[in-house]
Amino acid sequence: MNRKVRRFLNVALGLLLAVAWSIGFIPNMATSETPAREEIRGVWLTNVGSDVLFVPGAVHHALQELSDLNFNTVYPVVWNRGQTFYPSVASKQVTGRSQDWLLSLMRGSNDVLGEIIADGQSLGLRVVPWFEYGFMAPANSELVKRHPDWVTRHQDNTENLREEELAPILNENPLTIQQVWLNPLHPEVQNFLLRLIVEVVANYPIDAIQFDDNFGLPVELGYDPYTIALYQAEHWGDTPPSNPYNAEWVRWRANKINDFMERIYQAVQFVNPHCSISLAANSQSFAYRHYLQDWLTWVESGWIDELFLQVYHSELSRFETELDISTVWYARDLTRVGVGILTGTMKRPISFAEIEDRVNVARDRQFAGFAFFYWESLWGKVASESPEQRRNSFQALFSEPAISPVPVRSQPKKEDNPQT
Repeated sequence: MNRKVRRFLNVALGLLLAVAWSIGFIPNMATSETPAREEIRGVWLTNVGSDVLFVPGAVHHALQELSDLNFNTVYPVVWNRGQTFYPSVASKQVTGRSQDWLLSLMRGSNDVLGEIIADGQSLGLRVVPWFEYGFMAPANSELVKRHPDWVTRHQDNTENLREEELAPILNENPLTIQQVWLNPLHPEVQNFLLRLIVEVVANYPIDAIQFDDNFGLPVELGYDPYTIALYQAEHWGDTPPSNPYNAEWVRWRANKINDFMERIYQAVQFVNPHCSISLAANSQSFAYRHYLQDWLTWVESGWIDELFLQVYHSELSRFETELDISTVWYARDLTRVGVGILTGTMKRPISFAEIEDRVNVARDRQFAGFAFFYWESLWGKVASESPEQRRNSFQALFSEPAISPVPVRSQPKKEDNPQT
């Protein structure tokens, strides 16, 4: 066979193979293994309205179910209601208890957080300890009883939070007892919370921690003796404005909280430079106006590496509007942004159709993923459909595996700051 004939046959064979591959007779071996989708699929594990942390074996069962249905991240509570949910030396010294009393009663000396991390790692779940409720604490807690000077006040000198300030918590748990707010400007409060944070980061093999929307200060508060004296020292003896919404008074308090957030960032970096900081927050405008939480500055400064925007509106149109705010898209240029989706509460069951609509909206806009509040309402007693229906629906929604990407530390960037 001469060279020209052999060349013709080789070209003809190549064309034949290409046609056969294009119509499916030959598999594309180079792409037969599709890389897993990068998408956060997280769930918050709380002690409020949930027994998952307290019943022996419940945590392992929950994590196994989540892993089987292709979830990849859990956010277990480690701080809530003035108590820790892991054995804490700092808590023991300040409150007299090393962890939540009910957790100790039900689980003895077991380290539940350690169990969650070990089980999670074996099941391919990323575990992010969650400091829930921020500076809020029960008025009758040991923490408040032992340190009454740590509590901030309203202008009328009252300490107990009012109904409007408790509204988000009451929606989740109508049995909530009276709460007060630890003063985030008080150095002893800051040092105590910083010790808790460092304990978790230093003692557990984790790559992230998370704070929430209560990591700030309700705008009506800040009229306690310590804060007034601090304000006077920096304002030539003037007392704080009587209007809690006064722009300068709001900015001054928010800046003090910003300073504390920078301390947290520096401490976490010192203890574990690979540990990221995540935040689950309300919209920037609401968070700043009502809780003095200036998370946009935190993002711009590189202090947080992952932001979950909590969008719990019942109307899908409001959900979409919240995701389309320019501040959110600006934040996406600086850090990883996901969406917090409500799956139901004791007072507000939510259908799976509503959940799926919100997941699809977040996916269409290419957010980093979603976190669901909370475990019990995924397919438990709070869910609006049967457990089997809910599990099957989530299985279909997450039919393909996905990895939860570890955030890369964002770089500070302060130009073109939108005011929307």
